Amino acid sequence: MPNLFFLLLLSLHLSLSSLILVQSSTLPSDISVLQAFKSSIKPTSIPSYSCLASWNFTSDPCSSPHITHFTCGLTCSTTSAAAARITQLTLDPAAYSGTLSPLISKLTQLTILDLSDNNFFGPIPSSLSSLPNLQIFILRSNSFSGSVPPSISNLKSLQSLDFSGNSLSGSLPNTLNSLTSLRRLDISYNKITGSIPKLPLNLLELALKANSLSGSLNKFSFDGLTQLEVVELSENSISGTLQSWFFLLPSLQQVDLANNNLTLVEIWKPINPNTDLIAVDLSFNAIGSYLSTNFSAHPLLSSLSMRYNRLRGPIPWEFSKKQSLKRLFLDGNYLNGTPPKGFFSGVTSLSGSLGDNCLQSCPISSQLCSKSQKPTSICRRVYGGKPMS
Repeated sequence: MPNLFFLLLLSLHLSLSSLILVQSSTLPSDISVLQAFKSSIKPTSIPSYSCLASWNFTSDPCSSPHITHFTCGLTCSTTSAAAARITQLTLDPAAYSGTLSPLISKLTQLTILDLSDNNFFGPIPSSLSSLPNLQIFILRSNSFSGSVPPSISNLKSLQSLDFSGNSLSGSLPNTLNSLTSLRRLDISYNKITGSIPKLPLNLLELALKANSLSGSLNKFSFDGLTQLEVVELSENSISGTLQSWFFLLPSLQQVDLANNNLTLVEIWKPINPNTDLIAVDLSFNAIGSYLSTNFSAHPLLSSLSMRYNRLRGPIPWEFSKKQSLKRLFLDGNYLNGTPPKGFFSGVTSLSGSLGDNCLQSCPISSQLCSKSQKPTSICRRVYGGKPMS
């Protein structure tokens, strides 16, 4: 009987070991994709300490424990008795150099693809649109070129897309709004041209700064974006009027449109008195109007920068009464008159600059006035020789 009991235990142990082996072995087609992926990267760019250096295909990628082989860079599914699938491909920033294999599209269970901070080059394969479960797609800080593939709109599960810091060119796909799950879009620091197409309705953050976008901002592009909180469009060539609908976007918190060619800003008093607008940067444009008091009607506004525009007229006293305002940069304009005394009462801890304007009686003892005002001759010329107050 003891021998029979021992044999039963041994049989059970072997059965369990066999089951674990089945669960941990990787689908052969996924292994082939990983081999193709690694072979498209220059061997001389794979440091000995890196994740890819540990990808030795003499062992199974999803086997456990990962002691010497496949120590990092991969995550596998282990929830069923079927062959394991690759679900995440997240490389370390090791200066890998090579192209991105189109065969990645065969990893159909992939939810995260992150190759950021390396030296990948060439086009983004359009075949990657065949990844039905992809949620996070990050190619930030590489050297990818060509256009953003229009087929990317097929990634219906995509929540975050970051292609910033590459050399992508051409216009943005007109089908971006098909990405109904997308919450964050960042294609900053590329060479994107044209205008902004209609954006996904559930977007929270939009970052397209440091490109070559042109034309005016179109309401059609932003229509229905009730959840949009962050807009970063600085360092482009956006021109014309920033119309009143823009600041009425209901969830808007942070706006950066500095270093563009805007000539006018329309801002109305918010319809909802509980708006979330916190920070606005419109510096280095060509805005030539008066400074609107309606900015101060946003209850949470903490930072306003309109440096180096063509603003004229006095600074509205409402800004000096606004307790939430902590940063105000208005230097480099043609503002005139006497700045509100509330700025210098010591009641608020306001930082910023009012220098390089046409202001009178701006106390040099205040940090706000540390930068000198424009010469009187320039100010008189701007105001047609009339008094500046």
